[in-house]
Amino acid sequence: MLWRKRFAIRVTIYTKQGCGLCDEAMRMLQSLQGEFVLAIEEVDITQDPAMYERYKYVIPVIDVEGGERLLPIFKEGDLRRALRAARHSS
Repeated sequence: MLWRKRFAIRVTIYTKQGCGLCDEAMRMLQSLQGEFVLAIEEVDITQDPAMYERYKYVIPVIDVEGGERLLPIFKEGDLRRALRAARHSS
């Protein structure tokens, strides 16, 4: 388990409740966990007023460790490419 944590690609997904695109993006991430070792952090933008102002019209946003930021509307192939790049940069 420690190995998984150490080599996991850290991914942050910015979401809010009731967002269908956010749910779809989370399902994409979860479906790719068999191919990539991921440490997923879900951030609810409604819990922070500044974050809400920043992202209220632009969710879901996925930040992949290594600098790639995916904005809507992205596809599974875009996410897979970002994860591969992050895996090869570490």
